This record gives sequence, structure tokens and C-alpha cells, in this order.
Amino acid sequence: MIDQSALLESKSLRDSVLERTDVLDRVKALSLLPDGMHVTTAMVAAYFGVTADVIRQLTKRHREELEVNGMVVLRGSDLRKFESDNVSLSLGSHPQARRSLTIYSRRAVLNIAMLLRDSEVARQVRVYLLDMEYAARTQPVENPPPTDITSLHDRIDQRITHILGKTVVPMFNALIATSGEHRRELIELREDIQNVERKLCWHHRRLSTLEGESPTDQVRASIAAMTWQAFERHVADLLRRDGCTGVVVRQARSDRGIDITGHTADGRSVAVQCKNRTGRVSVPSAEMQKFAGAACAIGQVDIALFVATCNFSSEAQAIADLSGVITVNRDALEAWSAGARLQALR
Repeated sequence: MIDQSALLESKSLRDSVLERTDVLDRVKALSLLPDGMHVTTAMVAAYFGVTADVIRQLTKRHREELEVNGMVVLRGSDLRKFESDNVSLSLGSHPQARRSLTIYSRRAVLNIAMLLRDSEVARQVRVYLLDMEYAARTQPVENPPPTDITSLHDRIDQRITHILGKTVVPMFNALIATSGEHRRELIELREDIQNVERKLCWHHRRLSTLEGESPTDQVRASIAAMTWQAFERHVADLLRRDGCTGVVVRQARSDRGIDITGHTADGRSVAVQCKNRTGRVSVPSAEMQKFAGAACAIGQVDIALFVATCNFSSEAQAIADLSGVITVNRDALEAWSAGARLQALR
């Protein structure tokens, strides 16, 4: 049994259990804003029984980790739109317009529970969380064997892929980032693990196709349901899955045309622009020019990626080719999201 304090020290362990957000309501009811998805700093503080200043200080120390898991600072038009959609006593009365608002997803709240030391509620969440994880791994299965063998194989493939992508690969990323002498060997081992992960994804897609299912439709629907913030986090997760380190989703107010930055495993710098568009709208040449200029302005960028949920106009693609920007259109994005590795990151 892992001691609950291990969650305070190990980011890889925290990452491995972040999907279990249901544990929050099992320990204590978590009140949500009217959108049913987010909570404010004051609501997080009330849940854990601490002051709002404690939560603010914690978010300052762990901003990058929390932003990856759903913490967002809203400003300007985004803030006005969010407040107009969530007019509620839970946001309180603010006679003067506020300049920003920090909101948290359930995943971010669970992340805070694994970082907050001086809260009995947070301690109970950690203990409950590890108890559930321990039981899931050690308790014998008492249910009768499933009759659908294909479904069983499918679940096994997905579970193995999840373990490789969410636990083993991040562990290798951490080792590579801190290693010196054995860096090359670790990169080669990680590549072997990622090859196994990609083959499992391919196997799953092939079975689904043979059975008349369309995994592309599932991926497309998932992407279509994302907000622009969720889409940026999704692309950041894909970069990490493909071995990138130091991946940061930049704040919208100060991103200067660059949404995500990071480095490949071999040290090349990466700058990414994300465009989440609906319908048949294509990326125009003006936006490609803006990104190409931003990539040059921030210094040496080895890989400039423009990732969009649509296609690129012919003029935009021509500018990308001239400026060295790598475009990832809807089809390439769906293949990347379904498990294929992006060629530019190899």
C-alpha cells in the first residue's frame, strides 16, 4: 500500500490517478458553477476547508501542472462571456468589474487535493484515492467471465495503452530530462515503448474497422466537443505523449501568437499555434502570416506547428511552406489523436 504522502512528492504518481475525479464527491460534495464543469477559487477553498489565500499560493507554486489539468485564468472578453453564462450567487456580488477570474475543472481540484498539505479533506481524498487504486489492482475479480471475447480484448488493449501512455512514457520523459550519461539509451527504450503503444492503437483501430465501427468518428466527435482551452490542453498532451518535455500552455493574454512551447526529446525547440474552428472554415493566410512572424520573433524555433481542426487555405499553406511552418490539418490531427505519432516530432 502506497503512503498517501507519496502523492505530494511524485508528479508521475499524481498523473496516474487524475482520472478518478469521482473520489471528490465520495469524500465531500463538491459544488459546481452553473455550467456544471468549473469551480472558483473561493469554492475550492470552501471544499478543502482552507482560506482562498492558501489556494492562491498553491496555484502560484504549481501553476504549470494545474493549467495542464484544467485551471484557467479568464480575462477580457472570455471573462465577460463566462460571467454572463454563469450569473449565480456562487460567483458573488462584484459591483466593480473584476480584471480576472481563476476557474478550476474537477481534474484540477483533484490535482489540488494531491498537493495541499494542511487540509484534512485533502488528506482524506488522498487516502481514499490510493485505497481505490490499491483495491483495483489487488482485489480478485468476482464477476463471471465476459462472454464477449472481442470486448474483453478491446478493454485489455485500451488498458495497456493507457498504462504505457500515462505512466511508463512520462516516467521515461522524467528520466531523460535528468539523465546525462545514459540519455541515448533511455531515448531508445522510450521509443520501443511508444512503438508498442502505437501498434496497440493500430490493432484497436483495425478491429473496430473490421467490426463496422468508425474510430475516426469517435475522435472527431471528441475534438468537436472541446472548448478552445481544452483543445490546447489536448494538443499539449499529444506533444507529451510523443516524447516532448517542458511542454507549457501559455496564457492567452500574453501568448503573443504562440499557444504552446516545449522541446523534443533530442532538444529541439517547439512552438505551436492551435485553432479550434467549427464547420468548413479554413485557416486564412493572415493567421498563418501572424504565426510565422510570432515564431520568428520569440527567437530560434526549430519546429513551428500550426494545428487546426479544419483545413488550410491554399494561400495559408503556401506561406507555411515558404516560412517552414508545419501544418497539421483536421485529418492529420485526427490520426495524431487516434495514436499515430506526428512525423515532425521524430
